[in-house]
Order: sequence, then C-alpha cells, then structure tokens
Amino acid sequence: MIRFENVGMRYGAGAEVLRDVTFALEAGSFTFLTGPSGAGKTTLLKLMYLGEAPSRGLITLFGRDLATAKRRDFPELRRRVGVVFQDFRLLDHLSAFDNVALPLRITGRDPRDYRQDVEELLSWVGLGDRLDAKPATLSGGEQQRVAIARAVVARPDLLLADEPTGNVDPDMGQRLIRLFAELNKLGTTVLIATHDRALIASAQAREMRLVDGRLVELRMPRL
Repeated sequence: MIRFENVGMRYGAGAEVLRDVTFALEAGSFTFLTGPSGAGKTTLLKLMYLGEAPSRGLITLFGRDLATAKRRDFPELRRRVGVVFQDFRLLDHLSAFDNVALPLRITGRDPRDYRQDVEELLSWVGLGDRLDAKPATLSGGEQQRVAIARAVVARPDLLLADEPTGNVDPDMGQRLIRLFAELNKLGTTVLIATHDRALIASAQAREMRLVDGRLVELRMPRL
C-alpha cells in the first residue's frame, strides 16, 4: 500500500524535517503516528497525500513509485486518499452538506444517489441539524467534524488524519474513532497523527513514533 525507504525531507536550505524514514503500511492496517510537536508528523502526512515531494529517498503509493509516476496520474492517486487537515480546509461558500458531498460530486455521481449517505454521515458526527450551515457559523469542533465526514464519505483506500480529535470532547472523540474503525473494517488503510494517549489506548492499533524527524519506535497492538 505505502512504503517509505530512507526518505528525507527539508524545506529550502533548512535542516531536514524528516531523516532516513523507512516503514511500510499494509493495505487494511490501522496505525497511530505519534511524537512531540515539531517531530515531523504533519510533513510525513503531506508526503503521503502528495502535498510535498521528498528531498531524497523512495516513496511507493498504491504500487506506484512517486519519483517516476507521471504528473497526470497524481489526481487519480489523490482521489484514493482521504485527508483530515488540522486547519479543516472547508470551502466557505459551501454548506456543511455540500462540503461533505464534494468528493462525490468531483467523481460525477448523481446527487440523488448520495444525499442519504451524506445526511446519515453528518448525523453520525452530530451535525444532522446543521446540513445547511456555512463554515463561518460553525464552531471549531463542528468544522472539524465536517472535515472528517468529507474525508471518509467516499470510502477512500487510504485515510490520513492530522489530530482529528483535537477540537472535540472525549465522547465525540471516541465516536470518531469508531467511525475510523468501521471504515477500516471495510478495507480502508488508516493513519492517524495524534498526541492523545487515551485515544491510542482505546484502540487496538500499532503505533509509529517520530522524534526529531526520525522513526524511533514501532509498537504493535496488544492482543
């Protein structure tokens, strides 16, 4: 599914943010990415969703070597990845419903085919009564839940989430983790970057830990 081999990443002439990172995520796996602030977690996710290119090393995504893949193939690869960004990146002029439905609209699906799915998903994240609300009228936690619903609605092959429970209460955090777990059971590979130790303890998933740009630890789930 995803493989990093001796990947390094720097911005401009600065120090390397990631150094000699090597790991593999198998299809259908569920993994937490942890580490202190500034460890390189967000940069690692950017490389996975093709938001940045590595300074060195090899990245393979869905069996494709990104160094040799054609630029015209990148949109198709990106459509297979759902991303929950820390800054949400909702479209201000669209309602909560239309923000969530956007990945389905892009693929050309008829709105009549997915309206019920979008409404049910927004209800699951506690926003069933805010379908028509614009992002500016939503709290930070509500915007985060819309962003999560948008990331999972198309059942991506890979889901990347950067601190997805950072603005919600513990009960909603557990509900969102259950949503990710259900998606994982359907075959989606899930990688969640988080500082929330309680969240990690509640899920049977492996943990990769970054410190100063290096992958220093890999913990397997306890059975």
